[in-house]
Amino acid sequence: MLYLWLGCCESELLDRSQNSQPILLTGWYRENKNKTVLRETLTAPGYAVEGSVDVNSQGKDWTATRRLPHAIIIGVKKGGTRALLEFLRLHPDIRALGSEPHFFDRHYTRGLSWYRSMMPKALDGQIVMEKTPRYFVTPETPARIHAMSRNIKLIVVVRDPITRAISDYTQIISKTPDIPSFESLTFKNRSTGQIDSLWSPLYIGLYAKHLERWLAHFPLTQIHFVHGERLISNPAGELGRVQDFLGLQRIITDKHFYFNKTKGFPCLKKPEGSSKPHCLGQTKGRTHPKIDPEVIRKLRDFYQPHNLEFYQMAGMDFGWQ
Repeated sequence: MLYLWLGCCESELLDRSQNSQPILLTGWYRENKNKTVLRETLTAPGYAVEGSVDVNSQGKDWTATRRLPHAIIIGVKKGGTRALLEFLRLHPDIRALGSEPHFFDRHYTRGLSWYRSMMPKALDGQIVMEKTPRYFVTPETPARIHAMSRNIKLIVVVRDPITRAISDYTQIISKTPDIPSFESLTFKNRSTGQIDSLWSPLYIGLYAKHLERWLAHFPLTQIHFVHGERLISNPAGELGRVQDFLGLQRIITDKHFYFNKTKGFPCLKKPEGSSKPHCLGQTKGRTHPKIDPEVIRKLRDFYQPHNLEFYQMAGMDFGWQ
């Protein structure tokens, strides 16, 4: 029936498309997992595609399907990965999974079919993304991701490792308030001043150590570093560079942000699928405990050579003191 209808009406439709407004055949799909509305457009040659970047493309697949990711935010924890993901979801050419799938570190045995089933549906040409900060520090993850895709783009959000460690500890004590103080956990033996570099909040900040594993599988050109402090002070600038890295038009700009003085970080004026301003949840922007300045000084001495090595490997000076 559809074939007969198209056949009998084809000339009429073409005449109308040449002499009046383009015809749009548009459907809608609602992704239940992250409540994001996605437009699916059915087109024929010569018809305009509403909301499409390439309105004259022919033979393009406009069916939304689940695909393996083209890019992954691989870290770091408490670096600003959630903020970056939420900001990137403003872009119409990005489809991002809201939750952390932890496929390459926890659920790898489930297989790529399961991983693909977790992804949001996307149109041909849209970039599918996910974020799991634990990937950056998990030894097995680089090889596993490389086995899935040699050309995947990787994004790492980093911030001063001391600030990151304190933020990490702040999150821990919000869930388990009876743990020892940050100062006591920092040292293997406080009297000798030996830093416990294997304590997770401090270990994650050894960025050079972790990056070395990734560079064994991926060239530096496929890894983009987001400056965590600048993501707060200049979100539009950092998002601009991320969009460039992903090969996207710079659609997310400073008009999308405002600075929330109470929380101390930027919020979205109009997030995806809403006309209301949006800040990250209450778990973001917690007040950090005061740390003994002498402990901070010892940590700065400890991290200095690691930071310098990271700057050299990344080809970027982050300016952490």
